[in-house]
Amino acid sequence: MIVLDRSLTLIGAAGAVIDGEGKGDVLVVKADDVTIRGLTIRGSRRSNLDDQAGIKVDECKGAVIAGNVVDKCFFAIYLSGAKDVLIEDNRVLGEPGEEEHMANGIHLWKCRNATIRGNHIEYHRDGIYFEFVTDSRITRNTSVRNLRYGLHFMFSHRDAYEENHFEENGAGVAVMFSHHIAMHRNHFVANRGASAYGLLLKEINDGEITDNRFLDNTTGVMVDGCNRINVHGNLFRSNGWAMRLFANAIGCDLRGNAFSGNTFDVTTNGSLLSNTMEGNYWDRYEGYDLDRDGHGDVPHRPLGFFTLLVERQPYALVLSRSLFVSLLDRAERLVPSLTPEALKDDRPLMRPPGGARTQRGGDLPGGATAGRSGTWLPGLVLFFLTLLQC
Repeated sequence: MIVLDRSLTLIGAAGAVIDGEGKGDVLVVKADDVTIRGLTIRGSRRSNLDDQAGIKVDECKGAVIAGNVVDKCFFAIYLSGAKDVLIEDNRVLGEPGEEEHMANGIHLWKCRNATIRGNHIEYHRDGIYFEFVTDSRITRNTSVRNLRYGLHFMFSHRDAYEENHFEENGAGVAVMFSHHIAMHRNHFVANRGASAYGLLLKEINDGEITDNRFLDNTTGVMVDGCNRINVHGNLFRSNGWAMRLFANAIGCDLRGNAFSGNTFDVTTNGSLLSNTMEGNYWDRYEGYDLDRDGHGDVPHRPLGFFTLLVERQPYALVLSRSLFVSLLDRAERLVPSLTPEALKDDRPLMRPPGGARTQRGGDLPGGATAGRSGTWLPGLVLFFLTLLQC
């Protein structure tokens, strides 16, 4: 273990490696204004009793960790009680394994004013983890193929998450017990599984979810127990459930979003009375625009009879796309009797907002491609997941 107990800059020459040989932490920072740049760091000890890390910053400020490769460490970069830190352009590489033998890629606990920018994280338990972290920014990171979450944060307030890419993580991104968050221009792609989602919002107050892309997830967004969440200008394409908006959500506003090629666009588990849904684009909308103002003249009800049935009885998925279900859905839209009265868009858009690409073809972020299978593949995946749970 190397301990940095004074302010200095540590720069690695080409090929420089620091190997902890599995004996404990590799680099420990205990002084302010330390810079670590250009190193390959590996070989921290794996332990479920101690938080062993490749780089650990403890109760310091002004640390810069940039341009490093942290390879197959338990925790890769671990910050505790740090302030005014920059973690930039690092490659944080774990290895596939069981959860009890894995820890987080970039882990912050009780930190303030941190910037996490331009890092690549894969094959960890959680790619990026925040707990009690305030006034910080996560921007332009790529977090892929992590066992649990691409990003996981709790009790972290006034933070911004922008232009990140989260793909093929166990359960996507989880945001819990926080307030005043901003999530802009992120990509949530191919986060699949029986309990997976692109983005989970759990007991969040005052959030901005804008201009994000939710593509090919089992569930795009789950909103549970949240207040005053603005969901504006997002693209939901080829998901199983685009949005699950639970009845305990209050004061949420959905505007200017585009829903295309999803198995279910919106679902809920009760009556939604205090939320607003207006001016969204729905590829299933069958209304008309006689006054040519760009908005449909009749409301759109995205919650069909079958969607409501599946929310209450998940095994009903075996009836997906049957003629009988299609008839019941159409009848419910013509004469609503079971779906919540408040769950409707009174001014649906006739065209996608802002030129959003909602067609089923075209390139997706990360090199994936959505073809015509985008309409039936999520439903087929959900069908087999249901059978496995039986």
